[in-house]
Amino acid sequence: MDGARPRIGIARWEDVPHERLADYWDRMKEAGGEVVDLHDPNVAIPDIDALMLTGGIDADPALYGEERHAKVRHVDPARDAFELAILRSALARDIPVLAICRGHQLLNVAFGGGLLQHIEGDSHRALGGVLSPSRWHTVRFEAGSRLRDLYGDGDIEVNSRHHQAVTPETLASGLTPLAMSPDGLIEAVESRAHRWVFGVQWHPERLEPEHPAFRERHRPLSEAFVAEAAKVGPRV
Repeated sequence: MDGARPRIGIARWEDVPHERLADYWDRMKEAGGEVVDLHDPNVAIPDIDALMLTGGIDADPALYGEERHAKVRHVDPARDAFELAILRSALARDIPVLAICRGHQLLNVAFGGGLLQHIEGDSHRALGGVLSPSRWHTVRFEAGSRLRDLYGDGDIEVNSRHHQAVTPETLASGLTPLAMSPDGLIEAVESRAHRWVFGVQWHPERLEPEHPAFRERHRPLSEAFVAEAAKVGPRV
């Protein structure tokens, strides 16, 4: 970089009513990044130093060769195609990637994995839609994980707003599991073939009024992501 703020491309797709898209923007700006809005499949992808994939509706099970579960009610092949294209471009350039919630799941699909299409029960999803409070549970980081280096030893509490998941059975061979939920779901992954590529199932960008310490607890992830983006070489 030449001293300019690193350019963080954020995939935006307004397919979930009242999704708090501004939270993604705010966290990147707070960490020192310049946000580049990525939302139009018909426009060439601009120069970016890092890519963030955001939450949203389910990825189409056809992407990983499965019939759609009855609980998978909304998919958007146009969004899937757009985000997979920008993700593969980022991976080919080896720029930092932070994939959140749906993004975490799509990252696994992009690497050749699948998904558990529906988690039975309500332990991981917000009841009543996106305006409802998050569900909460702990995750435990694997020893030697770079995320454990960011967060420190011990379990952490995360917000949970999903009904699909990456599991040990569906994990792509090119990704390494970094954190597990108490019920055995993979909550974070890393590609060790790339410089800095992580997926997290939780929403580190959210401000959670019921858990006021949450934002500060997860700030190191945003800061590390932007710091890695700042290391990307000059654009050509």
